[in-house]
Amino acid sequence: MSFGAERFAAHLLSEASRKNSSDIHLIPRGEEMLIQFRIQGDLVHFRTLSYSSGERLISHLKFKASLDIGDKRKPQSGAFTAHINEDILSLRVSTLPASSFKESLVIRLLPQAFSVPIERLSLFSKPAKQLLSLVHYSHGMILFTGPTGSGKTTTLYSLIQYCATHLNRNIITLEDPIERQQDHILQVQINERAGVTYAAGLKAVLRHDPDIIIIGEIRDPETAQIAARAALSGHLVLSTLHAKNAEGAVYRMLDLGVSKEELTQTLIGVTGQRLVKVNRSKPEIARATIFEVLTGKILQSVLSQTERGLCRHDSINKLLLKGVALGYVSTEEYYRWMEQETDDTAKTSGLVSEAPGRA
Repeated sequence: MSFGAERFAAHLLSEASRKNSSDIHLIPRGEEMLIQFRIQGDLVHFRTLSYSSGERLISHLKFKASLDIGDKRKPQSGAFTAHINEDILSLRVSTLPASSFKESLVIRLLPQAFSVPIERLSLFSKPAKQLLSLVHYSHGMILFTGPTGSGKTTTLYSLIQYCATHLNRNIITLEDPIERQQDHILQVQINERAGVTYAAGLKAVLRHDPDIIIIGEIRDPETAQIAARAALSGHLVLSTLHAKNAEGAVYRMLDLGVSKEELTQTLIGVTGQRLVKVNRSKPEIARATIFEVLTGKILQSVLSQTERGLCRHDSINKLLLKGVALGYVSTEEYYRWMEQETDDTAKTSGLVSEAPGRA
């Protein structure tokens, strides 16, 4: 019997959605195609196809995402939506060339009807209250940082929902791609091929009388400087940034050319976050977010100090240790996070953090 790529794709997406997967991986392995789901941060084997069947499946998914089916030599990215299990899913598709003219593909699943209050996202109540307090400001800039998969987009959408429903603000977003369609806000799709970059889009948005501007990601000096000017001109700006932690985001903005004076006047909050598995939480949440939040005098001390790494605040490491002490986070989860951090920093810095004893 011939392999039905369209029917199998529908089955694959249905199973991934049913299992609450965040991503689907199609990975070539010799003469086979390995299919894995990312569930609660872990890659879980789903099934294996012959390589020829997997190749047809990838071609079908590339066609659905409006990608070039015949080009396997360069990375491609696209998106499409699907009705799965009575839900609408936005699917972000990314391909990557592998050896011997083979190709791997990853699908990010983005449920559209998904909005969790920030109080439920956060493992601890204090950071959630701090974030809700910050979005009441009429102007200023709030930055969110964390590794891929740490829940930055979910945090942003949670705060967008709160601002739209509780504060009645005019909100405009700049996204690449638009991950969740929202009827109560204006969303602008970034399209660099058409000249709609973050910088160009942000200039246009400023003429559209927004109260709150959401920038999907600050990627370059021009966008960073326009975001700071937007905050200076009386808008509340929320955006994500690639940095190791909250303190590092401040230095990243300086590296992008935003002056210390502009940051002092505009920056009202910076967060770093990680998504962790929890042993027990409220109410029956399998994973929760740990936020470190820099604001007020602590944030100003980061801006004024001349040497990095001197800030004293509730870091993610301290909050994880608190989670372990309270029984929310297992020591295994703590060490999983620590090993991930070690790959990035400890090998180069030679620093060893205090850690709880293994059970």
